[in-house]
Amino acid sequence: MAEIEVPPYFLCPITLEIMKDPVTVSTGITYDRDSIEKWIFTQKNLTCPVTKQILQNQEITPNITLRRLIQSWCTLHAIHGVERLPTPKAPVTKSQLLKILDDAKKSPCAQMKCLQSVRSIASENQTNKRVMESSGVVEFLAKLIVKKTFEASIAEISEDLSDLRKICDEALSILCSLQLSETGLKALNNAEFIESLTTVMQSGSYESRAYVIMLLTSLLEVADPSLIKAVESGAVPVIIDLLLDSSEKRVCEMMLMLLDMLCQCAEGRAELVKHAAGLAVVSKKILRVSQVASEKAVRILHSISRFSATPGILQEMLQIGVVAKLCLMVQVDCGSKAKERAKEILKLHSRAWRKSSCIPRNLISSYPS
Repeated sequence: MAEIEVPPYFLCPITLEIMKDPVTVSTGITYDRDSIEKWIFTQKNLTCPVTKQILQNQEITPNITLRRLIQSWCTLHAIHGVERLPTPKAPVTKSQLLKILDDAKKSPCAQMKCLQSVRSIASENQTNKRVMESSGVVEFLAKLIVKKTFEASIAEISEDLSDLRKICDEALSILCSLQLSETGLKALNNAEFIESLTTVMQSGSYESRAYVIMLLTSLLEVADPSLIKAVESGAVPVIIDLLLDSSEKRVCEMMLMLLDMLCQCAEGRAELVKHAAGLAVVSKKILRVSQVASEKAVRILHSISRFSATPGILQEMLQIGVVAKLCLMVQVDCGSKAKERAKEILKLHSRAWRKSSCIPRNLISSYPS
């Protein structure tokens, strides 16, 4: 294979490997499907890798002529060890998906079979995922999660509860795997669905909780009204309770990231300070989990200190050791962003905290002036 000169136009400009499924973007440049789909849909790039021009749309068109040329060339050089490339499977159509969704209405068994089919189709390529968004699959999965979450809340037989949760977990997993666009995420922005996510986060499995946190985080990034809906559904106390019981690095980071987003609104901050363990558990995670977790935790405390700092809350922060932890952050290596925020908080409430006996002597010297 090394001695054979491969025609340069057979190579993907991104990977510089022979294209298995050449497709052309709006600028007229051809790439291998997997590479350009990852560039556009996973990495969220808006330009053509070769020309650097803005892509007018995200449509990719199969370059059948080039694919057949590559296949013929591979067949011709098979004696030199070149493998013939199989004809790629065509992307799923809307009518195929609608039939699968229609079959799911027959029974719970059919629903699980439908979800398995949808998962398999989604795993094939990014184009299938985009077709799913425009074919009602996202809305179908959301409604299924709402329905199964409610049925699980009133189920009396443990076997029924287990089956309901399996369907719900599978639907959540697929939603996360679809890597939804902003439009797809906005389709999930309704109170009923967000309330169901909060319920799953409270009583679901470890995996389903992780899926919920990822979905909620993505939702809050694109739709501001989701903040209030998530707070009203009881997400803040649920996250705090989960943080109390969790020590796993990635889970703590994700929950603190979500809690930080929820504290960007007054309602979210009010829920955090109302919880008996709210400020304490956020402070506890600082310097104990990771630098990312410390930065998110300090951001939360910064929001509270700027916008919700009543005399009672300032006193509580002293008594439960939040202020001492902030002083410690000034002394140790914890990342420049987190350290600067800790200094800002301490300076902001210097009058209330600086001379307090609640701060250990070995830390008071680091209190910023």
